[in-house]
Amino acid sequence: MKRIAVLVALLVTMFAAPAMASSIEARIDLSSQRMKVYVDGRQRYSWPVSTARSGYRTPTGTFRPQRLERMWYSRKYHMSPMPHSIFFLGGYAIHGTTATGRLGRPVSHGCVRLSQGNAKRLYDLVAANKANARIIVKQ
Repeated sequence: MKRIAVLVALLVTMFAAPAMASSIEARIDLSSQRMKVYVDGRQRYSWPVSTARSGYRTPTGTFRPQRLERMWYSRKYHMSPMPHSIFFLGGYAIHGTTATGRLGRPVSHGCVRLSQGNAKRLYDLVAANKANARIIVKQ
């Protein structure tokens, strides 16, 4: 009888409790033009990014991903491709770019640009854990 009770309790625990999702935090430092990605509080990646050039701005603060688009084309900027977009404030997004030679310098209209491979890695992490993802942009 005890074995059955233990087995039932184990089954209830396994199926009643949802699996813990990983927390994802993308920390973007505008002054160093780098993004550090933390999974469950541990740094997993550090990548060069490009943010807003002079005359434009990348918003600062703490955000949650609003929308994810595997491929998006900017209606505002001549249908420019924005692969693996993670929109965090209106039209501002983290997304991939082919202009990898310009990463590490502020050259965008305000979005946060990554190499396409790194944008896909981040996109996949956030897509699997959107409810537990944060984007932090600081000077």
